[in-house]
Amino acid sequence: MKRRIAVVFFLLLLIVSGCAQQPQSLGTNEITDYQGQRLTSAATLPENSIKGPPSMNMETYRLKVDGLVNSPQSYSYQEILQNTPYTKLIVLHCVEGWDAAILWEGVKISDLIESAQVQPQCNTVIFHSADGYTTSLPLAYIRENDILLAFKENGEVLPNTLGYPFIVVAENKLGYKWARWVTELELSDNSEYKGFWEQRGYSNQADIKSN
Repeated sequence: MKRRIAVVFFLLLLIVSGCAQQPQSLGTNEITDYQGQRLTSAATLPENSIKGPPSMNMETYRLKVDGLVNSPQSYSYQEILQNTPYTKLIVLHCVEGWDAAILWEGVKISDLIESAQVQPQCNTVIFHSADGYTTSLPLAYIRENDILLAFKENGEVLPNTLGYPFIVVAENKLGYKWARWVTELELSDNSEYKGFWEQRGYSNQADIKSN
């Protein structure tokens, strides 16, 4: 009887030990250099969201394109990824004084909004984020500069701390124009729209000043 109990106990111990095992990391495939440029790892960047990174439910996630459009759109994550992808090496400049050279991969915002049939009076795109953050960029700037809505950085899927599923790669603009955790692109005729930090005194242009 005691032997039987000992055998059962041993088997239970094996089962519990197996369940307690943690998955082992296989490392990272993050690109560290691109065309001679040393890239910045996303893992080294400060976390400076307004409420902490939101938890995204990708089963229900939709990116809305609405406002001054004739045909409002609602895209799933996979539907957006079906658009033609583009890569750009763009430096993110933060008002806190740091910068990060990152190889971004994403889709053109202009491709997403054109499907919604933008009305002619529209001049601004307002970006809404899952945490309540907002900011805006001129529509002409987005079109002329092929601004990306990125889903990868340095060859890897965008981490949650950097805005998963999507971040606006607002090149030549300060970091507060780089909306993260984007859930809505609102087409507007309000060229003076002020987002979260702009309402608190930051420049609505947010241009990077060259030395």
